[in-house]
Amino acid sequence: MQTAGASLKQRAIRYLVGQAHRPRGVVGWANGWMFALRPSNRQRNLWAVSLLDVRPTDRVLEIGFGPGIAIAALARRATRGHVFGIDHSQAMVRHATRRNAAAIRAHRVHLTHASVERLPSFGDPLDAVLAVNSVGFWPDSVERLRELRRLLRPEGRIALVSQPRCPGATRDTTVRAAQELQDLLTRAGFTHPRVETLDLDPPVACVLATNPA
Repeated sequence: MQTAGASLKQRAIRYLVGQAHRPRGVVGWANGWMFALRPSNRQRNLWAVSLLDVRPTDRVLEIGFGPGIAIAALARRATRGHVFGIDHSQAMVRHATRRNAAAIRAHRVHLTHASVERLPSFGDPLDAVLAVNSVGFWPDSVERLRELRRLLRPEGRIALVSQPRCPGATRDTTVRAAQELQDLLTRAGFTHPRVETLDLDPPVACVLATNPA
């Protein structure tokens, strides 16, 4: 009985982890609303967008846009540019599409159901790339970052954000996560990395870097 209970618990944990990675179905839809309404998630995404210094004519890509909070903030800044987003969850695409319906109708926001391993075409070079709490799920992160660097214009910017969600996460956990992201960016050929921190519980780290000319 104890073994059966432990097995059931393990399956439940795997299911919840899977939903966090790729939200789907009714549970995925509910998770989307939870992510959108959680004040810390909203604060984290708006803060990350502010650090990226998006200009009115910029072409920006967000990878793993979730319920579309950062997409909306990017669109408010790139008023004469284009905001692209990819997410491998259909539930999140639906959430973000509803949140950004007006900008999508105006052809300023383009959302695609896709994974970072199979990036769609974005036409001209991008000015900036944003990824919030998603790099840890990417297969071969360094190669993915190299591909993104090839899509960026010279001196284009990238921002990778991490707020550790593991049980017992502390400021030290965030510091280690930031160092890992910085190492990945350096290995992928990005330059001038810098780390900014948002004092939430646990703290959020944003590692910014530049595509060399």
